[in-house]
Amino acid sequence: MENYKELLKNINTFIFDVDGVLTDGELLVMPDGEFIRTMNIRDGYAMQLCIKEGYNIFIISGGHSKGVPIRLARLGVKEVHMGATDKLDTMNTLLKKHSVDRSQVLYMGDDIPDVEAMSNTAVPACPFDAATEVRSCSKFISEIKGGRGCVRDVIEQTMRLHGKWK
Repeated sequence: MENYKELLKNINTFIFDVDGVLTDGELLVMPDGEFIRTMNIRDGYAMQLCIKEGYNIFIISGGHSKGVPIRLARLGVKEVHMGATDKLDTMNTLLKKHSVDRSQVLYMGDDIPDVEAMSNTAVPACPFDAATEVRSCSKFISEIKGGRGCVRDVIEQTMRLHGKWK
């Protein structure tokens, strides 16, 4: 396996899944059928700092939620794609729209629907508790579980390498 720190040096764009990455994958189902998710506050801090420092953050999720886009917009995330049925196609559209080369992209996912898109980036990454198939294609595996700070982990490590972590 390549040294992931060498790979992180070129990253300027992060793509994150929601359930199992930004959340722990647990859902509280409300009486109206809406799902309640929890997100890690340190992940949020790292994301907003990352954006302020000029990095791109894109969200691609197969899930549906009214609250997730609101939370992410408050952090400064402008590209939130919920209900994505083809994550690779969504990613390719975003990369073209923002003129980003895939050699500059880290994609963190946790389950089988993420594998194809992850495998088409410079740094496929995952939380510690990702599915076996995802772990086996990842070049960066956080020591932290999904929803517990794995996003902060990869952002902080990347920004420290670039001398941009405060």
